[in-house]
Amino acid sequence: MCMRLENPLLNVQDLHAHYGKSHILRGVEFHVGKGEVVSLLGRNGSGRSTTLKAVMGLVPPTSGHIKLDGCDLTGARPYTVCRAGIAYVPEEREVFTNLTVDENLRMGEQPAHDGESKWTFDQMFEYFPRLKERRNTRAGNLSGGEQQMLTICRSLLGNPKLLLIDEPTEGLAPKVVTVVGEVIQDIHQRGVSIVLVEQKLAIALKVSTHVCVMGHGQIVFEGKPDELGNNQELLKEWLAV
Repeated sequence: MCMRLENPLLNVQDLHAHYGKSHILRGVEFHVGKGEVVSLLGRNGSGRSTTLKAVMGLVPPTSGHIKLDGCDLTGARPYTVCRAGIAYVPEEREVFTNLTVDENLRMGEQPAHDGESKWTFDQMFEYFPRLKERRNTRAGNLSGGEQQMLTICRSLLGNPKLLLIDEPTEGLAPKVVTVVGEVIQDIHQRGVSIVLVEQKLAIALKVSTHVCVMGHGQIVFEGKPDELGNNQELLKEWLAV
């Protein structure tokens, strides 16, 4: 169990979840502090994406607690979780294919929470100039990389306290991977807390302030990025393919 923070922004305690009769999450516990980037690492099937979906309300937990700023969101519907201040960037991107880039972005807009700066369209286009060039293009005609850019920006325009990002670099060209990594770092520097699921270890270690390794539906390691990077035995046991 993580005990490093007394009042974390996100507090996940003893989280269990099932897909049918399959017990996927088996007592997951971790904390995310304000301004932290916490990466959930592990092999496919370890429960990382299911953890994000449970936090977002897309997978109902069978037991445990999920709290944001002390507010219990356990079992809440996704729209309630969103309004509370959590945004989700799914691995599948889930853009509105028949809407333009501009229309997709407007679908994500929400008022800023009190005392927090509001993200703007101009900031999104600074991150990804390509989206500005294609702002009147239907999202279904965008490349995979462009759709990933769009999904990140749509989520940010909701002015979240916490951003959940699932495999943002999967299937992207190396140049786009680099840009996405830089954007995640900048989002963090602007004060948004992030939970990141990322298969590319080098990127996760670079952008994270804290890492949690998952195995068999549980957290099996938690610590600083350099602690994980220097632990060859742990890397081999839980992350090597």
